[in-house]
Amino acid sequence: MVTLEKNIKSVKDKLPSEDIIVFEFDSLSGKRFAAIYADGIADKQLLGELVAKPLRAAKSDEKLEDIKKLLASPEVKDGGKIEDAVKEISDGNAVLFVDEEKEFFIIGLKNPPGRTVAEPPTQVAIKGPREGFTEDIKTNLGLVRKRLKSEKLHVKTLKSGKQSDTSVAIIYIEGVCPEGLPERIEREIASKQIDIVPDSSYISQFISKKPRSLFKRNGTAEKPDVFCAKISEGRVGIIVDGSPIALTVPYMIVEDFQTVEDYYQVSYRSTVLRILRLVSLVIGVFLPAFYVSAQLFKIQLIPYRLLLKISSSVSGLALSPSVEMFLTLFLLEVLIEASIRMPKYVGLAMSVVGALVLGDTAVQAGIISTPAIIIIAFSAICLFTTPDLVETTTTLRWVYLIIGGSLGPFGVVLFTAFLICYLVSEQTYGVPLFAPFAPLIKSDLHDSMVKANMYSLKTRPEVFKAKNKVRVKNK
Repeated sequence: MVTLEKNIKSVKDKLPSEDIIVFEFDSLSGKRFAAIYADGIADKQLLGELVAKPLRAAKSDEKLEDIKKLLASPEVKDGGKIEDAVKEISDGNAVLFVDEEKEFFIIGLKNPPGRTVAEPPTQVAIKGPREGFTEDIKTNLGLVRKRLKSEKLHVKTLKSGKQSDTSVAIIYIEGVCPEGLPERIEREIASKQIDIVPDSSYISQFISKKPRSLFKRNGTAEKPDVFCAKISEGRVGIIVDGSPIALTVPYMIVEDFQTVEDYYQVSYRSTVLRILRLVSLVIGVFLPAFYVSAQLFKIQLIPYRLLLKISSSVSGLALSPSVEMFLTLFLLEVLIEASIRMPKYVGLAMSVVGALVLGDTAVQAGIISTPAIIIIAFSAICLFTTPDLVETTTTLRWVYLIIGGSLGPFGVVLFTAFLICYLVSEQTYGVPLFAPFAPLIKSDLHDSMVKANMYSLKTRPEVFKAKNKVRVKNK
């Protein structure tokens, strides 16, 4: 016969922390119970209302099956091993032990601290839903179920992280998602052993075939409407407990030129904005390198009147064009990093004052020229039109600047050709990164850089090879 004290000691030996609370109580008939939970992540009020209150009112010695019927909680499971009890308590649930019984009950009372559903700061929309994902996986799954009420929506939950035991949900629509893709992703996540998974970026590296690549291999979404739209096209969605950023696989580069509002406004306006983002990205990456390489190697590339203005600005400078541009870009990166890390209002003031004071002083001192400041500032603004690609494009800007300053326009063209060949040959889970342009898929061009109206998007993207290809039916 297993006593209540023995069960409590077995749990406390494995969880000796002071925030693991043992709540002992008796029924009217004298039956003894003990509920063990982690303070701060379990709901103590529900424990009292749904567990302790009905059991205390029991007047006779109930059997284990009858005790389970008295529990008013909708989430009650049977448990047998102490290891299972330890795992559930750490996860936020409560474990109920009964005196003289080896088995116990696992009661779903998880209530970790978290923030309410709000609009995400990085995907602000003037038109469309305002809801964004939070750090709680159950809340996020509820936001997805709110929009996708289909019986074909499947959710697979697994654990990752030896110490954190983080919940990871793989979400897809049966018949729409490519066959075998969810299982492949599940195997990739399960095969990686790591102590802690605090964010979805860890899972992103797990499922990336080339995690060291400069170009990302997974799409991201902070809004449930965007997430649901992506998985309804044939992708697999991944939600990680503790992260407000969901992942989508497979990924295509063209996704990052599309925003939330593209689907909530007229199609021609969306098309113009997507092309504008592409042009801005090209300008942001190439402009500093073009300026330096033209000054050093091919001065004829600069229009004559503009050249006269630049010549008057750079005359008397102590630095070469390459060093000048490097210094200006370095100052910009320092200001951006400092403004992000500082408190909100202090960072805003510091970035404005720092840019004005440093820029004006450096020009007056003859260290850098006015054209260099204008080019770097305009380049930074252009890159932020596609925020999901900022990490990649910022690095590429540095690389192009080095090549432009050392090899000139020829080096810039040569590296661009190499980069295009590399991107065309790359793919994620069978989907080319440059799709639908390379290879060319005409039917998928309706929602690429050009946004067609809803009636033109009758079929799902062919690149995902979904069984159910029909998306819009006009009856």
